[in-house]
Amino acid sequence: MKIGLIGDKLSLEEIQAKFDGHEIAFIKIEEIPALQESLDFVFHFTFEENPDDLELISRCPGPVFFLNTVKTSLAEVSFLHGELNDNVFGFNGLPGFLDRPLLEVTSMGSPDGLLDNLVKINFEYQLVSDRVGMVTPRIICMIINEAFYTFQEGTASKEDINLGMKLGTNYPYGPFEWLEIIGIQEVYELLEALYDDTKDSRYKVCPLLKRDYLLAKN
Repeated sequence: MKIGLIGDKLSLEEIQAKFDGHEIAFIKIEEIPALQESLDFVFHFTFEENPDDLELISRCPGPVFFLNTVKTSLAEVSFLHGELNDNVFGFNGLPGFLDRPLLEVTSMGSPDGLLDNLVKINFEYQLVSDRVGMVTPRIICMIINEAFYTFQEGTASKEDINLGMKLGTNYPYGPFEWLEIIGIQEVYELLEALYDDTKDSRYKVCPLLKRDYLLAKN
């Protein structure tokens, strides 16, 4: 199988580890029309920063497109940028989340075509609701936010919070270890998107997390 990748070096490393034995190559969005007949899949990790790419994607019925849409939804993408073809799906492309047995995938329609194509590469996935944050990113980022509140209040150190989560819940990483893997920008922006989408106070960004995000942006 031939897989096209729109993303960075980290994205390439994660895709290579996930699809060992398949041909994987960086491509540019403008190259897809010429390459589409030779591509089986395209993973677009930077789609949320480049939603106008949908105009070109809609003219390419050949490959199956996976768009990184953790901080939005396919419904919103379709509403703002145009109708989605049946070969377009969302996926959880945040750093660190591809290194799992199952990939979270969203769909606007029937997943039958998705299933047929993923079976070809022995790909395990979980179809989740088309909503901001999907499932795992929403839970992990909310835990990170709560960990910041705990640290801000002086209840425990970051090291103790990490250790407590790993021992108490058997998580592979503590909240601040997850933060290092995912990146504070991704965590902050996802929490902001979740609060904007739901207006649920659970997703209000901790002031300390916001401060660290702003400092990291400088």
